[in-house]
Amino acid sequence: MDLAVEEEPKPEDVRLLEERINAFNEASTGITDGKLLGVFLRETDGSTLGGLFGWTWGGTCYIRYLFVPTHLRRQGYGSRLMSMVESEARARGCHQIALETHDFQAPAFYQRLGFSVTGRIDAYPRGHGQLTMVKPLNA
Repeated sequence: MDLAVEEEPKPEDVRLLEERINAFNEASTGITDGKLLGVFLRETDGSTLGGLFGWTWGGTCYIRYLFVPTHLRRQGYGSRLMSMVESEARARGCHQIALETHDFQAPAFYQRLGFSVTGRIDAYPRGHGQLTMVKPLNA
């Protein structure tokens, strides 16, 4: 067996890790309802400008990425993305939405949408912090 640090791992290697972790998680919990979730901001030609990516599993919707280009911010796109995801999360039977953000990104945006901070990693990155945020979805 060889071990090596890789600065640019191959996407297929990362995908293999994700698949094996997901299989382990499902085998360990018996919860097999995981589904990916994406909502994208697209140009009329179909090219992607931004959007949201995450998944639902076991009653939770997890948002991994949310990006709105600078020139489209403060025009309601972020709120619309989040509204669409919240509706889909409810339709999939989720009772909460969780995400992570840095203190220099958009915590105030998420707080306005009903998220609260449930965890923090200080000095990640240096001089800042990473926040875990959760929003309960009431029935």
